[in-house]
Amino acid sequence: MTPPPPLGRPRNKDGLTFDPALDDTELATVRDALARGRWADARKLLAETGDDWDRRGHRLTVLGEGSTSVAWAREWQLAEPDSPDAAALLACATVFRAVRGKGSPEAARACALTAARMAPADPSPWLAILVLARRTGTDDERVRAFDQVRARHRDHHHAHHLMAACLAEHQRDDRDDPLHEVYDFASWAAEQAPADSPLAVLPVVAHAERYRVLAQAGLEPRDPARSGHWATRRARQVMKAAFDWWLEWDVDEDAAATAHPRRKVDLNYLAHAKLHEGRMAEAAALLTRIGPHAVRAPWSYPDRDPAKAFHAARRAALGAA
Repeated sequence: MTPPPPLGRPRNKDGLTFDPALDDTELATVRDALARGRWADARKLLAETGDDWDRRGHRLTVLGEGSTSVAWAREWQLAEPDSPDAAALLACATVFRAVRGKGSPEAARACALTAARMAPADPSPWLAILVLARRTGTDDERVRAFDQVRARHRDHHHAHHLMAACLAEHQRDDRDDPLHEVYDFASWAAEQAPADSPLAVLPVVAHAERYRVLAQAGLEPRDPARSGHWATRRARQVMKAAFDWWLEWDVDEDAAATAHPRRKVDLNYLAHAKLHEGRMAEAAALLTRIGPHAVRAPWSYPDRDPAKAFHAARRAALGAA
């Protein structure tokens, strides 16, 4: 691709890119158009998304993260004040602005509640409130926001990941506890979800997020390869269950073709866990399926270059396969 790189796609020193839009090429195109003020493209994309709540949440959060998204969402809302899509985009953009410390959390929450009233069935404004509550809210506010999302779409992918991260951040100064609430939450959510749900990987997400918190607190090594975290019996059990789910799901071409892009996030978590466990052949299979979005994990550890570490491990995995 000739320079300059597309808007919103951060580039690291190795020339590798990680695009939060993942495999959603329509979203990437519309995100770049929105940054240039073409909000009509966002209107068309969100109208086409309909009530595919997982995809809608993914698209709104990616569109809302842009530095100019608040301004263009406001312009859209001025043109179409009754549009719930314009209100939802403005809510997400305002929340991300507040999370970056450039706006009032109270104003962002009010904006999201306005969007929620305009579309009572849509979990996306409540997803935005959960994003905000993770950074600026209380535990009760996070739980209430998650419950509101789940009441509208009980298997909401992004909301479950966010809640796992929130819970993992409790008890920052304690050693890893097999009875920690994040593990109970992830197991409960995976058991409640349908058999083909990517929430089967949530227990792995819980282990990764908890390790991230412990490493930041200095209670686990910065390099997970030096830790026994992934070699415990509990970790091996949840990884086996998640990997079995992936093997079954991956052979279903229809499911793979229609899955929304955030499934790549699940596979990234699972691939990293397999690498840290030393299961190189299984990790190589996952990395091959992830494709270009294996250049960076959706989570990383303190003081580590995720792209560099990931590619070094990928070369080792492919060499061992």
